Formats: sequence, structure tokens, C-alpha cells
Amino acid sequence: MAGSRTYWAVDAEPDMTDVVRAKATAAGAAHVRTVTAGAEDLHARPAGFELIVIGNAFHRLRRTPVAQRALAWLKPGGCLALCWSTSPWAGSQDWQRALDSKLQAWQSTLGASGRVPSGWDESRRQEPDRAVLARAGFEAAGRHTFSVEHHWTIRELAGFIRSTSFLPPSVLAEHAAEFDADLTAELGRQTVNDRLTETVGFAYELARRPTAA
Repeated sequence: MAGSRTYWAVDAEPDMTDVVRAKATAAGAAHVRTVTAGAEDLHARPAGFELIVIGNAFHRLRRTPVAQRALAWLKPGGCLALCWSTSPWAGSQDWQRALDSKLQAWQSTLGASGRVPSGWDESRRQEPDRAVLARAGFEAAGRHTFSVEHHWTIRELAGFIRSTSFLPPSVLAEHAAEFDADLTAELGRQTVNDRLTETVGFAYELARRPTAA
């Protein structure tokens, strides 16, 4: 049962752990523990977790040491799930192309274009995630994909953008209200019933810590 377990929500950005903490408190979820730390610096006891989930972030981490640490944190037979999803600005719909252009313009205006370095995915092409996990001692447990239709409000979309590495609250800073107004002006005329709809593609790579012999 959920009440008999403790769930850790870990993020390096204090703003994100603040959001999770507020939501957990509002839901009465006392079993959720928020931790502000990078995966490379997190302190956790060995074999203390049944499942570790890394969402849309493994490429941003030092993959080898994080995989090694995750293996040690898992109980034998426990799993690591690398989760991925498509981005709302990467689709082919008119509102998605407009959003992509708007985000690029704001990154340029705020001097944030370099926050996503060119060639950032090269190391993953040279050594895929599954190879990194295998070298750390994990057993492959399969890759799974699925799609879900999602309906955004512009406010939700603005909040999601704040969770990214390229336009977080620390970058938007005093321009946050102006950004929200610009986003609303650009996308508001493309909403249907105040919603923007996309089909989100999800995938997760599952790896398991071997059980003891």
C-alpha cells in the first residue's frame, strides 16, 4: 500500500521540489519526501529502493556514475526506469511550430540559447543508455512505448516550460509575466475550448539489478 512506503521526489532545482512539496501537502501525501539534490550528490542508503525513475533527464547526468550509484541504491531485483516523452514544441501542428519559434525567440532574447549545447546527444549515440547500464551491472528488462492524447491549457504549458533546463524560472526571472502574456497572445487564437491537443509519445527503458545468487 502507498502509505506503507516512502517515495522520494528528487530534483536539483529548488523550485521544482517546492512544487512537488506543495502538491504532496495539498494531497495529504505524507509518504512523499522531497529532496533537492543532483543525482550525482544524492545520499541514500544501499539497497533502499525497489524502483528508481529518471524522467527525461539521464542524458543530462553523468551517466556512468549515476548508473553505478542507482545499482547500489536498488534492492536485488529492483528496477531502474529511464523514461522519455516527446516535447510539445517538437510536433508538426501549427500551434507546436508557433511554440517552437516563440521559445527560440525567448531563449535568444534572454541569452539562454547556449543552455542546450550543440551535440549534446553525441555521447548517447556513441554509447547508448542500455550499454551504460549494462556496464554498470544492470540486466536489460525491455523497452516499452505508448501514446496518450493530452490537452494543455496555456497556463499548464507555461508551467511545463518552466520545468525545462532551457527556460526555468531562474532564466525567465523578472520577464516571467511578459513571457506568459506573449505565450497567451501567440497560442490563444489556436486553442479549441481553451485547450491545445497533442498526442504524446512515451517510452521507458527498464533495467534490473540482478538478484543475489
